[in-house]
Amino acid sequence: MPKINKFNWSDESEPHKKRTKKIITDHPEIRELIGRNPYTFLVIVLCVSLLVGIGIALQNSSWWLVVTAAYCIGAFASHALFICIHECAHNLVFKNRTLNTLAGILANLPLSFPSSVSFQKYHIKHHSYQGVAELDADMPFEWEAKLISNSWYGKAVWLLLFPIFQALRPFRLKEIQLFDAWTAVNWIVEIAFMACMIYFFGAKTTMFMVFSFFFSIGLHPLGARWLQEHYLTHGDEQETKSYYGVLNSVNLNVGYHNEHHDFPSVPWNNLPKIKSIANEHYENLGYHTSYTGLLFRFLFDRDLSLFSRTLRSNRGGKQKISSTADDIKKFDAIAETV
Repeated sequence: MPKINKFNWSDESEPHKKRTKKIITDHPEIRELIGRNPYTFLVIVLCVSLLVGIGIALQNSSWWLVVTAAYCIGAFASHALFICIHECAHNLVFKNRTLNTLAGILANLPLSFPSSVSFQKYHIKHHSYQGVAELDADMPFEWEAKLISNSWYGKAVWLLLFPIFQALRPFRLKEIQLFDAWTAVNWIVEIAFMACMIYFFGAKTTMFMVFSFFFSIGLHPLGARWLQEHYLTHGDEQETKSYYGVLNSVNLNVGYHNEHHDFPSVPWNNLPKIKSIANEHYENLGYHTSYTGLLFRFLFDRDLSLFSRTLRSNRGGKQKISSTADDIKKFDAIAETV
């Protein structure tokens, strides 16, 4: 099992590039799945409308109803919007990069905190440099892992406050320019939107959105997604796990994480097709079928902690850090380069 007081170390570069070459050599028809899904924009409009509408409807309700609605309904809509932002980051909604950025800013509105533009920048590096701490914001800090340790209550607090820990990590990415004009636009639009919500509809409407956001990526079965993706729950060697459960139906197939890392230029609606076509490359990998089961296992299994991740320094021979646009072009060209 993974060690509880230090990260698992790997001398190898991120594992998915080699897998991609082998899979597409065996199944060249997967190239046909690469593309964009503009209908994702309709999901954004639907979920933004749902969260705003429910929030307004709850403006005069009791606090217990606000919190319950956020946990049972709002968290799912917020999580779907976060996945839509992820699709925008990969340029998988529209071909035009600016339109994807604008769509991400729209999806960000009910999520309370401006993050979509920054996410675009650091998430793509997670794919290229998985496990390289100075480039991968998905990796916990060492101090973060030591602080939380492996107690159930420490891990519960970590999940409850996960958005705060996640917001701190990009600041260690010194090789990535996180702030630019688009980041400023994201902040201005988000602050203006939340100010309007507070002014016109009050605290309960606003806090419904805040609670929904925190539950969607925190102490909630949906929060187990972060544990599913890269925590070493199936031995030290398998860094990425998929989730094949019922929540993929409302989570835009985000559980197909091995498939996504192998083919990041394939939109969410086509991810199950990758597994169907190349099942022999996935059937022997460890995977999850229950977010709730994984959540409780993480909390109460003392062999699992924030240290249950693979750390590396091998960047795969890359000396110059490419821009986000360059990384997108690289993913878009995968069919021609492998």
